[in-house]
Amino acid sequence: MPFHPVTPERLPAAVTRQIEKLILRGILRPGERLPAERELAERLRVSRPSVREAVADLQKKGLLMTRAGAGIYVADVLGSAFPEALIRLFADHDEAVFDYISFRRDLEGLAALRAAQFASDTDLQVIQTLMDKMEAAHRKTNPADEARLDAEFHMAIIEASHNVIMLHMMRSMFQLLREGVFYNRKVMFKRRTTRGALLDQHRAINAALQARDPDAARRAVEDHLSYVEQALADHQKAERNEVVARQRFDHEQSR
Repeated sequence: MPFHPVTPERLPAAVTRQIEKLILRGILRPGERLPAERELAERLRVSRPSVREAVADLQKKGLLMTRAGAGIYVADVLGSAFPEALIRLFADHDEAVFDYISFRRDLEGLAALRAAQFASDTDLQVIQTLMDKMEAAHRKTNPADEARLDAEFHMAIIEASHNVIMLHMMRSMFQLLREGVFYNRKVMFKRRTTRGALLDQHRAINAALQARDPDAARRAVEDHLSYVEQALADHQKAERNEVVARQRFDHEQSR
C-alpha cells in the first residue's frame, strides 16, 4: 500500500518552508535583510537553534547569504536570469531594446488582465498609493523620482497578478532596466510633454484596475508600452540626426 506514517514536521523544517514561501511569493526580496536571530525566533515562536538550523539550510540552497558583521540577507538570485555575456550583448545592440518592450507589452498586458481579475483589495490599494506618489513626483522638476515610481507601479501590477513565475521573471527584467541595460528611463522623462502623456497613461491603467476591468487594463498597458516604443524610436532617430548635423557644422566651421 502506498502509505507511510505521518510524522510531525520538525521546527527547523517548518521555519525553512515559511521563509522559502516568503521568497517565492516575492514578499522577501533579493538583498533584503532578515531580522536578527533573536527577533526572528521570537516572531516565529521557536528556539534560536531552530532558526539557526533553518538559516543554514537556506544558505546551502543559495536563498540566503551572510554578510560579515551585517547579518543575513536574501540572496540576489535575480542576476542568474541571464548570463553576463548575454547582458553585455543586450546593452550593445539597440534591437534588444525594442524586443524587450515587445516582451513587456505581451507579459504586462497579461499581468494587468490577471490583476484586474485576481488582485485583492490590498493589492489595489498598493497600486493606488504608487499612483498618488507618481502624481506628487510629477510636480517636481527633477524626473528621477517619477521614473523610479514608474517601475514600482508596473511591478505592483505584476505582483497583483499573483503568478510567482511571472513575478520573478519580470523582477529580473526590471533589474536590468534599472541598471540601464535596455534603456535609461530618465530619457523618457526629459520632455515635459512626454512626462504628461506618460502620467495620463498610468492614470488610465490605474483606473481600469480599480474598476476591475480586465480588457481595459490590458489595453491600457499595451497602449502605454506602444507609446514608450515609439518615443524611444523617435529619440534614437533624433540622436542620429544630431550626429549628422554636428558633422555638417564642424565641416562648415573648418572651411
